[in-house]
Amino acid sequence: MLAGPSGNRTVPEPTKSVDLQKYTGLWFELARYENGFERGCEGVTAEYTALRSGDIGVVNSCRKGAPDGPIDTVEGKAKVVAGSGGAKLKVSFFGPFYVGNYWIIDRAPDYSWSIVGEPSGRYLWLLSRSKSRRNLATMTARAKALGYDTTLLRVTMH
Repeated sequence: MLAGPSGNRTVPEPTKSVDLQKYTGLWFELARYENGFERGCEGVTAEYTALRSGDIGVVNSCRKGAPDGPIDTVEGKAKVVAGSGGAKLKVSFFGPFYVGNYWIIDRAPDYSWSIVGEPSGRYLWLLSRSKSRRNLATMTARAKALGYDTTLLRVTMH
């Protein structure tokens, strides 16, 4: 997995608890730090579902090359990190071989958008409940205020 440069060398800890029942559902990626596993992806979505085990099911989808390109999907599972108020998850897409950090750094009070990162500062995603870019400026300004280099953001086409 190729990662770009760190866009935030002092990633903040999540400060808002997350009600995972409100967080589950479909999210649209509005922007991201480019990374190897999403190279060439447009129309990116993430869908989270509550599992009976208490874990969260994850289905990430992208359209290769264009918003109407062929779809590529990967499924995984996430576990809540104890003591994180639901804001930190450990996500696994390839069985026990790869487990990544998924931190909900910030979110709208109504769960209409979220800013997701991880401790290295190499990954950042701006997610919205809608394909509309109406919250993109707000999310970008918030990411910048949290110390992220927003010039590294790549806007996702839908």
